[in-house]
Amino acid sequence: MEEAIKEAELALKENEVPIGAVIVHKNKIIGRGHNQVEKLKDPTAHAEIIALSSASNYLKDWRLKGATIYITCEPCLMCMGAILLARIKRIVYGTKEEKFGFFSNYPEFYNSIKGKVEVISGIKEEETKFLLKKFFEKKRK
Repeated sequence: MEEAIKEAELALKENEVPIGAVIVHKNKIIGRGHNQVEKLKDPTAHAEIIALSSASNYLKDWRLKGATIYITCEPCLMCMGAILLARIKRIVYGTKEEKFGFFSNYPEFYNSIKGKVEVISGIKEEETKFLLKKFFEKKRK
């Protein structure tokens, strides 16, 4: 999660929503990403999507079986779909995202994927929540 937080800090420096993601396979980071929606003018340029693309390029396969994704914030519906399609086995995330988070907003779908993917939440939650709070406080000023 420390590496995902570093990615989120890069996003913060770039004036992007500070969310970072890393993908680990066989104890090695094979993909990294942070939000680049504003920079790329692309609504799909979320940290998870960029990390998935990076990991797929590394393995030369879109199937990331056996991999774990660490994300500083609960994934949205779009990112969760991509994570499931990539066959990620474990999702570890920091803080909840009440507005767009998959687990917070789609409990009926979450129940349907139980057993297909392991989900661990609340890892470094205060630290990841602080980055988001810092960003949005700055935006409101």
